[in-house]
Formats: sequence, structure tokens, C-alpha cells
Amino acid sequence: MLMIFVIDTFDRCILVDENDRVVGHENKYNCHLMEKIESLNLLHRAFSVFLFNSKYELLLQQRSGTKVTFPLVWTNTCCSHPLYRESELIEENALGVRNAAQRKLLDELGICAEDVPVDEFTPLGRILYKAPSDGKWGEHELDYLLFIVRDVSVNPNPDEVAEYKYVNREQLKELLRKADAGEEGLKLSPWFRLVVDNFLFKWWDHLEKGTLNEVIDMKTIHKLT
Repeated sequence: MLMIFVIDTFDRCILVDENDRVVGHENKYNCHLMEKIESLNLLHRAFSVFLFNSKYELLLQQRSGTKVTFPLVWTNTCCSHPLYRESELIEENALGVRNAAQRKLLDELGICAEDVPVDEFTPLGRILYKAPSDGKWGEHELDYLLFIVRDVSVNPNPDEVAEYKYVNREQLKELLRKADAGEEGLKLSPWFRLVVDNFLFKWWDHLEKGTLNEVIDMKTIHKLT
């Protein structure tokens, strides 16, 4: 666990204000330390990828047990942060975020860049949320929500991912039911649950109908709790 943060301190998250304007950068350690989040109001840019196969099944992952924040919870395909570097700071059409998403799909799930071209990601919206993980760690993120439909080969990194699986709508609803009932110790990440409760099934319908462009809203920042 300590080794993870030795590595992470070299990666700088992008600090933003609540209007998503870049205001600086900070290491991952401080960006996830609730004491720093609260005292300095640290808010960093993030992304959540929702990858569907050609059958419109959604790829989910269970976060590794070695993760400091939200270990062993189930979540969407890939969740991480663009870094404070030129290629991931590009604002136009959220290109920096899409570049970061491509990078992390390889890091976490072994999905090669050729299988997930940056032009294939559709940014649908942004959410702002705060979620403590335990008494010490947590998240405070301005999160870009990205959809992509691709058939990919998955080779997960065990330091990042414990398990993965594809689900259809009914299987996801059963997962939600189990999480709500506390069955099998199953837990969902707070950001994934916010997206599910507010957007996911409607967007999923539009994806299958080929009308996803009708629900794109990159102007609004949805503040969710």
C-alpha cells in the first residue's frame, strides 16, 4: 500500500475550481487525503469510462484490494485522473481527458490503444461529487463521463483490478439490488452509483438507438451527492 503512494506522488493531478477551470496541480496522495481535501478544498479533474461491447453489454471492474480508496468495490470500466501534462491538459473537445482514458485503459485492463482510439470516446457530461472512502481517504472530483463502444481484449493488471465482467441492463439491476441489500458483501463505488441513479439507463437506451448525440451536455456541471 505504501509503495502505491511512493509511485503516485510523482503523478500530478489537475486541480480545478467548481467551473472546471484549471487552478494548479497536486500529487495524488494529497488529492485523496480527506484532511487536505477539506482544509484546502482540493478538487481535481477525473474521468469515468463506460465501455460497451458490440452487444451493448457494459464492462465493469472490481477494484483491487490493494487500492487505498474504495478497495474491492465494483465500478464502471475505468476511473482515474488526467495528469498535469501537456497531452492531458488539452481542453478542446475534452481531448486531454480522452488521452488519459486511453492511457488508463491500458494501465488497468491491458486494453491496447489501437482498440480504443481517442476519437471513439464520446464525452457525455460532467459531475462534481465528494465521497469519503474511510476516515482518512476519499475523493473530491470533477468527473468527465465517457462512453465508448468497442470489442476489446482484456488483460487486467492485478494491482489495479481484482475482477471484471460484462453485464446487460438486467444483470446490472441485480447487482444494484444485491448492493442495496448488502448481499455477498457487494459494494459499488459512489461515483458509479451516482451515474447509475442519474443518467446511465437513459444514456444506455440512446446508445442502442444510435441517438447518443441527443443527450450530450458538456456545458452543465452536475453537482451530485
